[in-house]
Amino acid sequence: MNADTPSQASPATRSVSGLPAPVSGEHHEIDSPAGRLSYWTARPETASTTTPLLLIHSINAAGSAYEMKPIYEHYRAVRPVYAIELPGFGHTARDKRQYTIRMMTDAVIAITKEIQRIHGDAPIDAMALSLSCEFLARAANEMPNAYRSIGLISPTGLEARQGRWINGSRAIPWLHKFFENPLWSETVFGLLTLRPVIGWFLKKTFGSSDYDRGLLDYDYLTTHQPGAQHAPYYFVSGYLFSQDAPLLYQQLRMPVWMSHGVRGDFIDYGNKGWVSRLSNYVVTVYQTGAMPHFELPDAFVRDYDMFQGAMPSPRAA
Repeated sequence: MNADTPSQASPATRSVSGLPAPVSGEHHEIDSPAGRLSYWTARPETASTTTPLLLIHSINAAGSAYEMKPIYEHYRAVRPVYAIELPGFGHTARDKRQYTIRMMTDAVIAITKEIQRIHGDAPIDAMALSLSCEFLARAANEMPNAYRSIGLISPTGLEARQGRWINGSRAIPWLHKFFENPLWSETVFGLLTLRPVIGWFLKKTFGSSDYDRGLLDYDYLTTHQPGAQHAPYYFVSGYLFSQDAPLLYQQLRMPVWMSHGVRGDFIDYGNKGWVSRLSNYVVTVYQTGAMPHFELPDAFVRDYDMFQGAMPSPRAA
């Protein structure tokens, strides 16, 4: 296989269990320590030598690459872009197994290595949403030479309110056991993922009833796939939150762009000062909810491009 050939290519129209493609481009799969992973990619012919951009969706009941769609579709016209679907989500396997911080981090590392294999081992740019910012930060600290820059959209772990921690996470074993009881596991998840309930959660995320309806439609489809409840149950039971997230962010040495909104339920950045004062951070605040790239896509990519433009070129680095 050539170094610039992705693994296991398939058409953009391919679906798993009737689930349509979350973004345009080609669908690929790779084996990894985190299991078999799905990702989507596109690149213009004229930008084959530019730095690839990896996009990582958030973790929730309805996580998928669709959450990064506005960013992906914009940059596919100007640079190589990749969107992973993490273990238990989207077109990646949704087996009943233990979903952990280590697994999600290993998935990020695996797709990073795959992108570098294709593009000649050069450092890449990567951007994650919400809880996945913690996984990306951990991966970037473990492989600092693999990342030219990091983007954090509405990152978790910088809240002023501190929750309860056990062995480095917020795991509540009894709650997970309750959710996965075979007598009601699928029924409970079905109730949590009714269209009106998904809409209610999106309203809390956007801080407004003016949320993206395409996202609502896709969230409904992806949550109604076989095994869709397994990874989200680890999420709601606290297993995927890292106690050391603030330290992970502080330890990043490459340029970091952090952005977040001011509306909705996800606006607690009381400990943002731990990172915003660092010289390698640029922080942008939008008058939006937790997904500014959906509400203000033009401003979002403009600000990200300005951040990238201020970085040293790869040759100068």
